[in-house]
Amino acid sequence: MNVAADFETYVLPTYARFPLIPVRGEGAYLWDDTGRKYLDFCTGIAVCSIGHCHPALTTAICQQAGTLMHVSNLFQIPQQAKLARTIVEEHVKIPGKVFFSNSGAEANDGMIKTARRFGHARPQADGTPRFEIITFSQSFHGRTLGSMAATAQAKIQEGFSPLLPGFRYAPFNDLEALVAAITPATAAIMLEPIQGEGGVNVATAEFLRGAAALAKQHDLLLMMDEVQAGFGRCGHAMAWRAIADEIEPDCISWAKGMGGGFPIGSFWVSDRAIAEQKPLSSLMGPGSHGSTYGGTPLACAASQAVLDVISSENLGAHAIAMEHYIRKIFSNWDQSIFQEVKGIGLLLGLAIRPDSVPQIDGKTPAQVIVAAFMEQGLLTVPAGPNVVRLLPPLTITAAEIDAAFIAMSQALAAMA
Repeated sequence: MNVAADFETYVLPTYARFPLIPVRGEGAYLWDDTGRKYLDFCTGIAVCSIGHCHPALTTAICQQAGTLMHVSNLFQIPQQAKLARTIVEEHVKIPGKVFFSNSGAEANDGMIKTARRFGHARPQADGTPRFEIITFSQSFHGRTLGSMAATAQAKIQEGFSPLLPGFRYAPFNDLEALVAAITPATAAIMLEPIQGEGGVNVATAEFLRGAAALAKQHDLLLMMDEVQAGFGRCGHAMAWRAIADEIEPDCISWAKGMGGGFPIGSFWVSDRAIAEQKPLSSLMGPGSHGSTYGGTPLACAASQAVLDVISSENLGAHAIAMEHYIRKIFSNWDQSIFQEVKGIGLLLGLAIRPDSVPQIDGKTPAQVIVAAFMEQGLLTVPAGPNVVRLLPPLTITAAEIDAAFIAMSQALAAMA
């Protein structure tokens, strides 16, 4: 079997794939088809949150697969009910309800639909429904037509116009610009507490608190996209709590790490009253939204196992401890290429100094460095043109971080 040839012949070229063929994973490590071992600080782009093939996850999948894999959402799925209760009571800790999907883009589409429903339920003074959602520069919310329109990056949208209308873009971390973006048609503010794809940009506490205050002032929904940042990745179950823990969003989306490698996404809608004690969550009633595969017994059993491990092993606190360890090493490291560590917990980015890395074959500085790290047995991922993301499993050890910095040092020395 010639994998590269089959990809070229049969698979749409929607990814600029690296010449790596992974065949096995365990913990923080991957092995390719030649038997070479790699330290994985990409983890499927923050997906394999408890490492590759964690025994608790593989056991849960095997046991559930041997019992019941799929059943229609027309029926009451016990694994789905249990997972929703776990998410609401142990992680969000605010009354509300959960819808299960297959991906983060689907979860964000669900939040967008919730905002539209809210805009109809609470229209403008003349009765015209509100429909606009404010999102922010360098955001990334997915690649479906709805989530792509919400993503304020022209390169993501190129060639797909006309886009879904109803989105206004504002600069990230700019409260004055957010105030100016609000119109009578605005229904919601949608943001990532930590922008992963956009360059590992952390929302300031002032910005989050200001956005929450504006949402209350103008009767808007405050919607958090935690697809990459949630469930322990940034040290807290909910990433916004790492920045401004007192605010209360109206909607939150997740995916990636909540399944540990098994496809699952979800979004939560608050039970807060919006009119005559009618809860916000009641707007998404029968027929308003659906998914054939969302919330299957198999997917929910897998996610339950992942969240149980994150909680029982206190991996959020461990993520913060490992962040401090990484920052300590970096403070004593050669910083001629990288100028700072960005991010929170184990959603981190190494910011590249301007003009410190030459362009090679039209690649961005981040792509050049990621390729160099791979040559030394370390897998990472770009976050925009000038940031290299570090997304190790939440179970990563100090010894494995030491090994990663040795590989990075060797790569930079070879580049020099």
